[in-house]
Amino acid sequence: MQFSSASSEATGEIAARLARELVPGDVVTVSGELGSGKTTFVRGACRALGVTAPVTSPTYTIGHRYEGDPDVSHLDLYRFASVSAPEWGDLEPYFDDAIVFVEWPEAAGGGLPPVRAAVRLEHVDEHSRRVVVEGDVTLG
Repeated sequence: MQFSSASSEATGEIAARLARELVPGDVVTVSGELGSGKTTFVRGACRALGVTAPVTSPTYTIGHRYEGDPDVSHLDLYRFASVSAPEWGDLEPYFDDAIVFVEWPEAAGGGLPPVRAAVRLEHVDEHSRRVVVEGDVTLG
């Protein structure tokens, strides 16, 4: 599925539509170049899942876990060239009883659990984005 977004609000609404289909244990990868709206997308999904805390990029902390309905984990693997076994041990708790969004999933190699949806955000121009969603979702 492909969508157009001309604002952060529109990107958040696309994310909210996806979020309504997710259940704990689902993993969603979120890819795109810097500034394409990955964290904006995750923020929109978090809001739809009842997260009221500020949703920020976990680039330097690697991960955030938010209380919601259900809980949401947000991982950012930007700083990794790859993820070692000990590093995965540190990341595993984020996957327990939560919906998990993973930015820069390429660093995980094949190490992620099965992915329910893969989201790719692309710059169309300065103000517009293309949002491509692949996977077992309909965004009804």
